[in-house]
Amino acid sequence: MKIAFVGGGVMAEALLSAALAKGVTTQREVAIGEPVEERRRQLSQQYGVAASASNIQACAAAEMIVFSVKPQHLGPVLQELRGSVRSAQVVLSIVAGAPIQKLTQGLNHQAVVRVMPNMPAQVGAGMSVWTTTPQVTQQQRDAAQAFIRSFGEEIYVADEKYLDMATALSASGPAFVFKFLESLVDAGVHIGLPRDMAQTLAYQTVAGSVELARKTGKHPAELKNLVSSPGGTTVEGLLELERGRLSATVVNAVIAAFEKSKKLADAS
Repeated sequence: MKIAFVGGGVMAEALLSAALAKGVTTQREVAIGEPVEERRRQLSQQYGVAASASNIQACAAAEMIVFSVKPQHLGPVLQELRGSVRSAQVVLSIVAGAPIQKLTQGLNHQAVVRVMPNMPAQVGAGMSVWTTTPQVTQQQRDAAQAFIRSFGEEIYVADEKYLDMATALSASGPAFVFKFLESLVDAGVHIGLPRDMAQTLAYQTVAGSVELARKTGKHPAELKNLVSSPGGTTVEGLLELERGRLSATVVNAVIAAFEKSKKLADAS
């Protein structure tokens, strides 16, 4: 599949690497539009792909055009490419807070896929939620799905509103998890563990707990209860978490991220 990336940043590189590794595309089929010369040289040398300062040139032969620019750079990009995207091409956007209507109107092009990936896509463990306009053909949908699956798991939704919700939960969520991990490590150090040991224990504890939940299919509350012996150490720790209103704080954090996501979308 011939893919063009508009923007050659960290996320674009992650998606490019995954797509190449999974055989979704090949070096010869990829072109990148990137304004920074040093970055163009780096991507070209490392991945063996074509890189251009012109987005129009990069997109000319593509079947799929991936928008991977920062939100503040989207306006100029839409203006540059308006009228040059062919009807047979599909545009796939990972630009946060950019609704489909802004993309279709800005480009005067109707075949658009909008994807909300998250940071773990950088290591092929992403969680993406995506949707399309009705003008995207089944063949283009299949190609988009193969591309998205190359960097992790995916959920297709018919209603774009779920992407703002995914922004709050799965896209912002890694930061919340990292904060919890940081706290676990610091707690281990505080009680006397060497930092490298505390880090190993915390990382594997979280990873193993997630794996257990996935494989058993049990509700997190049920698994929590299985760990909690009456009068034991875990119950004592859980009581302290409740005193700190952990559950309410996490819920409020996701709600705050969701409200911010809606504001960004409305402002676009």
